[in-house]
Amino acid sequence: MNEKIAVIGAGLIGRAWAIVFARAGCSVAIYDAVPEALSACTKLLHDNISDLAKHGLITETPEVVLARIKPVSTLAEALKGAALVQENVKETVEVKRQIFAEMDKLAAPDTILTSSTSWIPTSEFSEHLPGRHRILVAHPVNPPYLVPLVELAPAPWTSAETVKRAHDIYTRAGQSPVLLKKEITGFLLNRIQGAVLNEALNLYENGYASSEDLDKVLKDGLGLRWSFMGPFETIDLNAPEGVIDYAKRYGHTYRDVAKTQLPNEWDAATLKQIEDERRTVLKADQLEERSRWRDNRLMGLVAHKRKQAT
Repeated sequence: MNEKIAVIGAGLIGRAWAIVFARAGCSVAIYDAVPEALSACTKLLHDNISDLAKHGLITETPEVVLARIKPVSTLAEALKGAALVQENVKETVEVKRQIFAEMDKLAAPDTILTSSTSWIPTSEFSEHLPGRHRILVAHPVNPPYLVPLVELAPAPWTSAETVKRAHDIYTRAGQSPVLLKKEITGFLLNRIQGAVLNEALNLYENGYASSEDLDKVLKDGLGLRWSFMGPFETIDLNAPEGVIDYAKRYGHTYRDVAKTQLPNEWDAATLKQIEDERRTVLKADQLEERSRWRDNRLMGLVAHKRKQAT
């Protein structure tokens, strides 16, 4: 790839997106309104890119990849000549409206403007903008340079051409884009993740298992299968004759269970209890170190998946 990409926001997700595009060969301009965040990002980027190199996930040296990422001091400089802009600023509608209004004025008419928002539909911050046809959500999974899914969630007025071009750019950058056919708060991944969290909290709150054992249910159970196939393929393979056969065998039981699954209120006392349990196995000052451990485990998994036939 030889496009220029603008990354707005030099925090965790912004830096990760910069790696995605620089690794793919793009020149990346990264901007942050907070100078300290911008000045700190180069070392953090180098650390992350070096970890990729250790796992054989880049074919170039970390220095070559890092050289494609240029911190810039103004929003206008970041947007100049960009094929696509990836915004990663504060997660509020007001801030999104402000930054997209600025970007819509500054960016070239054919520049695609995307947001990394986890929850806010495109229509909530683009409706009144002249260039609303070239704006959409491109929601990543943290960190996107290791987890390739990106959810493309256009507004009703986002043009089909914009969606097509964005899909092509993310695909060529090594990501795995999925398209939402209509808007919904939280998009796809967070709604599915929310359903799992809701039930995990209910099971914990009602005394069925510890937080540690509920984590094991995912990491040593469902998560192993779900790391290379989704829930529909899972049930297709879990009955001799496929999906309908599975539904005939187990659908009535799932329906009965679903009737007992209530919304969870995310009670403060319950969350404090889970927090206390977590801090007995991982001290607060070890969270950053453990996050890097997580990323390295993901790198190992990505490297393994690349070697396997799909």
